[in-house]
Amino acid sequence: MLTANRSNVGRVRHVNEDQSWVGQLDNGVTLAIVADGMGGHQAGDVASEMAVGAFRSVLEQHAAKPDLTEQEGKMLIRQAISEANETIYAMAASNEQYHNMGTTIVAALLHANSAIIGHVGDSRAYKVTKDAIQLLTMDHSLVNELVKSGQLTDEEAANHPRRNVLTRAIGTDPQVEIEVQSLAWSPENVLLLCSDGLTNMVSEQEMHAVVAGEDKGLEGKADHLIGLALEAGGDDNVTVVLLQEAAGAKREEGSL
Repeated sequence: MLTANRSNVGRVRHVNEDQSWVGQLDNGVTLAIVADGMGGHQAGDVASEMAVGAFRSVLEQHAAKPDLTEQEGKMLIRQAISEANETIYAMAASNEQYHNMGTTIVAALLHANSAIIGHVGDSRAYKVTKDAIQLLTMDHSLVNELVKSGQLTDEEAANHPRRNVLTRAIGTDPQVEIEVQSLAWSPENVLLLCSDGLTNMVSEQEMHAVVAGEDKGLEGKADHLIGLALEAGGDDNVTVVLLQEAAGAKREEGSL
């Protein structure tokens, strides 16, 4: 699996509260996560780091079996995000400094011909092909709820003063509802995971043009996306993870 993992503090913030990680296991499973922390006094930085650590711990421990099924993969993604939620909530409840801290999560488990995506919050996953970019996740945000109910247009939501208000996050409640999905995957597809520091500054059309282009490798494309967000103002931390199966990689049938 080819991967790229880039993050930038942006032009306005002094601390990068985004955290990301990509790992590949011996059985061919690739894991990736982007977490965008929130909370005062650098609590967001703590929350996102704890989320990535808890996610890694569960997945590296349990996802290494050679014949991991799709159902097992979905259960593991859900378990890993749940444990991240419990860990952050316990820390916030026991330490006044971290009161109300939380984080978004968008995570992926990829192997051969399948991808499993789990998310909470407004960090996003996109499937990018030569011809199109497809949003795989639905923002758990106030403005998205208003768009779904017809009270806001997409254009109004993009500039709404409360567009950063989340309706669901990791660590703010004892339990959290987690969205998990699986989809077929092919070598031509690129998976893009990102924080809202990218999607609030760069259009989907621009993202597609960069990722679907043939003039750069994945790392160059990730750097280009970060650069576009900075050129547009860099109002927030911005994180980009790109994943694509290497050309000529052996594909296995019957498992995840």
